[in-house]
Amino acid sequence: MNASTQHDFTVTQTPIHHEQQCDVLVIGSGAGGLSTAVTAAAQGLDVIVAEKATVFGGTTAVSGGWLWIPNTPHAQQAGQAEPIEIPKQYLKNVLGDQYDEQKIHTYLTKAPEMVDFFEKSTDVKFNIGAAVPDFFNIEGSRVGWRSIVAAPFDGRDLGSNLHLLKPAIPETMVWGMGIASGADMKHFINTFNAFSSFIYATKRVLRHFMDLLLRHRSTQIVNGNALVARLLKSALSRKVKLYPNHAATELVYEQDRVVGAIFKTPEGCVKILAKHGVVLATGGFPHDEKRKQQLFEHVAQGTPHYSAAPETNTGDGLKLAESVGASVSQDLAWSGAWAPVSLMPRLDGTLGRFPHLVERGKPGLIAVLKNGKRFTNEGDSYPVFVKAMFKNTAKGELARCWLICDHKFIRRYGLGAVKPFPISMQPWIDNGYLKSANSIEALAEQCGIQADVFKDTVTIYNSYAKNGSDPEFNRGTTPYQKAQGDADHQPNPCIAPIAQAPFYAVEIVPGSLGTFAGLQTDTESRVLDKNTQQPIQGLYAVGNDMNSIMGGQYPSGGITLGPAMTFGFIAGQHLGQHAKLNAHSQNMDGK
Repeated sequence: MNASTQHDFTVTQTPIHHEQQCDVLVIGSGAGGLSTAVTAAAQGLDVIVAEKATVFGGTTAVSGGWLWIPNTPHAQQAGQAEPIEIPKQYLKNVLGDQYDEQKIHTYLTKAPEMVDFFEKSTDVKFNIGAAVPDFFNIEGSRVGWRSIVAAPFDGRDLGSNLHLLKPAIPETMVWGMGIASGADMKHFINTFNAFSSFIYATKRVLRHFMDLLLRHRSTQIVNGNALVARLLKSALSRKVKLYPNHAATELVYEQDRVVGAIFKTPEGCVKILAKHGVVLATGGFPHDEKRKQQLFEHVAQGTPHYSAAPETNTGDGLKLAESVGASVSQDLAWSGAWAPVSLMPRLDGTLGRFPHLVERGKPGLIAVLKNGKRFTNEGDSYPVFVKAMFKNTAKGELARCWLICDHKFIRRYGLGAVKPFPISMQPWIDNGYLKSANSIEALAEQCGIQADVFKDTVTIYNSYAKNGSDPEFNRGTTPYQKAQGDADHQPNPCIAPIAQAPFYAVEIVPGSLGTFAGLQTDTESRVLDKNTQQPIQGLYAVGNDMNSIMGGQYPSGGITLGPAMTFGFIAGQHLGQHAKLNAHSQNMDGK
């Protein structure tokens, strides 16, 4: 008997406008969902991807597009393979008692296989991060060869389907053009310092304006947007059906298994039945206020949470699974993938959320609380930065801080949504996003920071920064911090004085790139029943709907997308195996 038969389920008699059948139904279209779809379709299965939004890509489309995967084919071909025990040791040190040997082993062994499949059999291609360090400089960590990123993609290759691709966060782009991390970003930073960079940036910009003229959007697709574009092209070439504007409202449960789902669409309610399985990939719960109250301590204590993930990610997949007996993890170290964000006023009256992942590590910036004091190493990883905000915020107060820099810094690196020279920053001053003043004291007054302490903080910081040192927080002393800095700035790529007026500040609030707490699954991505811990037949979860195998910790950039694609790949394989077993069983019954 299936585990789920021990529960009583309420079946809603929803009027159905239309009914359809397929082999595999994927609900959600980020990297996890699309990876599952492409893998299943590659085995000859009829796959439907149903997406709540009008466009496809989910959180992946607005991400950096990095995957943390030791021993990729790229690393192996470059002679940089490593024994599996080394990354395991690193994860044991970071995850502590949240380390799950079975799932980590599955991930580390199947992830390279996943990369090999996608590179050889689909349009998905990756570039290796040969010098991208792990977040923590501890036993088992490594500088480089564990990170890959989606290769840039020419949007023209999607043809008329380009409109299906969810755009990146507008404020992270330049005139609507995405900038990739690494060499691409460095060229733009050095546009007016190096002739080669000027030529490079000029070509990119001219191509972009031609795109706007002919196609009304950029076709130079980078970062997570490129990963989604490549997955979409792969899905379309495998005849995967893509259905936008399909919001899942309930699962169809019959004869002890999940056999489909019901969707709310502009045309009415639609039932889609899936012969072999339903895959939940709806992006977790970053905008589910009730669940955030339950799982985010700072929200329960009164500090709002502002996720940079799409606002359509409201925990639909988790609720659907709970309705048939599944459970969401309550015991992770942290339930969210924390990141510092700033709130950007938009012309339509909404607030955009800018994730501060890059500029904090550059030389000439500090972060202070309202008491005027620094509270952490600004160049540490984004989750560590937010945890420090929480730790240093008094009970009953709102967790927030300010990033502080001078004119030289902001014109070279930008600050949040404010872009470097030659793009004007006046609109951001006018709408209140960027605070500006000719003195440290005046800037403190604008921000509500304790002025005398703030002035002392900057003075003390500058006295050491002129020699490239930071005795208070030792910034620029680990491989990750150095990689986040500016290699052209010496003696410390992460430290420079804050001295050239005007001075600037942007307010930072707690946010996230998504959520970690998700549905309990087995190593084949099957959702488990909360009572028996046995698979709920026909139901899978991937991406942020699946409980993070990292136990709520953040060992390195890419620990969300890496498992999302890998366990999506595993789910797709398992669905293919299920189809073959079904076909064999039917053949035997027919004899």
